[in-house]
Amino acid sequence: MTRFPAQLRQALIAFALAQFICSFAGSNMNVMITDISGDLNTTVQGVQLAITLFLLVMAALMIPGGKLTDLLGRKWCLIAGLLLFGTGALLSSFAQNLPLLIIGYSIFEGVGTALLIPPVYILTTLLFTGVAARARAFGLISAMGGVGAVTGPLIGGFVASAIHWRAAFVLQSVICLLIVLLSRKAVIDPLPADRSMPFDVGGAILSALGLILIVNGILLADQNLWATLALIVAGALVLTWFFLSVRAKEKAGREPLLPTSLFRNRISNLGLVTQNMQWLMVMGSSFVISTYLQVVRGYNAIETGGVFTATTVGVLISSLSAERMASRRPQRTLIMAGFLTTIAGIAILLALGGTTGGVWAMIPGLFVIGLGLGVMLTPSVNVVQSAFPEDLQGEISGLSRSVSNLGSSLGAALTGTILVAGVGGSAPGHAYLWAMGSVAAAGVIGLVAAWFLTPQPVPVPSA
Repeated sequence: MTRFPAQLRQALIAFALAQFICSFAGSNMNVMITDISGDLNTTVQGVQLAITLFLLVMAALMIPGGKLTDLLGRKWCLIAGLLLFGTGALLSSFAQNLPLLIIGYSIFEGVGTALLIPPVYILTTLLFTGVAARARAFGLISAMGGVGAVTGPLIGGFVASAIHWRAAFVLQSVICLLIVLLSRKAVIDPLPADRSMPFDVGGAILSALGLILIVNGILLADQNLWATLALIVAGALVLTWFFLSVRAKEKAGREPLLPTSLFRNRISNLGLVTQNMQWLMVMGSSFVISTYLQVVRGYNAIETGGVFTATTVGVLISSLSAERMASRRPQRTLIMAGFLTTIAGIAILLALGGTTGGVWAMIPGLFVIGLGLGVMLTPSVNVVQSAFPEDLQGEISGLSRSVSNLGSSLGAALTGTILVAGVGGSAPGHAYLWAMGSVAAAGVIGLVAAWFLTPQPVPVPSA
């Protein structure tokens, strides 16, 4: 295994930490739901709203964020996003009510993430050439993303119990500052910014509005079915308007937010579906299990976080083996194996843990879920990013991360709606089973998409 040069290693550490902190921010709130709702005099639904809005802002702005990297420069966007994220974390740590938490956490951190994540994936694709090298780099980044998502409950629970939930936000801001200091010297942008490039403001507004309407419709599913249908249909119409405007701008010779060529690549399209389903499963399972343990079982933050240790171990074992697995198995095979393993983990979790079993009965299923998630996160990213040349990396990176974060927001919204609607009823265990069943259903959709991926040859290691 070839060792990367020192500066590349430092840049890769910065990228991996950036992905870690964004994934951590998306899941660590899950174990602090009862603490935050009590301190801010709000409800479980109120905290769920803040979590979903954070994920939704990321998804809605990731495509414009990817385009801005070409206009303003990848390194500039990375550092600006980190500073905005860290500022939002500090604001959240001082929040005295839900609106202030939403401003700091959902808005500032969400916008910061949309700015900083596309450069991470663009620069990784540009700086690490070859399937094996990219698999190794994306393996570390994806591993840290997966670890951030599954250790969020553990670390967040420990910090909330040992100190206070506000300290978890202070920790985020400190890590952001460290990444900024590391990135200033280690990260080099190989492509100059093109400040003369036009920016499609109208397209950015339409794409963001369409995604926001759809996810908000899902959030209202337990309150008003007609409002849900109206918002989803409205969102679909706005996104259709967006795609028609993109085609019209291309025909007129103008620069659209996204070129339509991104959607003509069959392999990339299927890879995007797998990414969406993967992150729906990551965030959906984390939210469901965390909420169920706290609200129904009465676990505190650190007890809830401790349950996820098994998932963390599983993700680490499989993600850090990404380069070795990529050199031995086609990426399609790894993605399919990941979905099958994750679905099997959910089945084991429900069969052994059920709604009455103890914590120890949940460990095997959570471990297998972690193994499955770690196996498929890296090859899925590699399939999509490697499907396009360098001049389209900004656009495909923004689209890829938007689709992934849309999956996260849908996971929190869909499963949260099912669970929150049922935990106050006479059979909260049934709501838990239905919510986890929806996560498994997403896995089946991802498995079918992976099945239709064209098998790619295993790369031959260089001498």
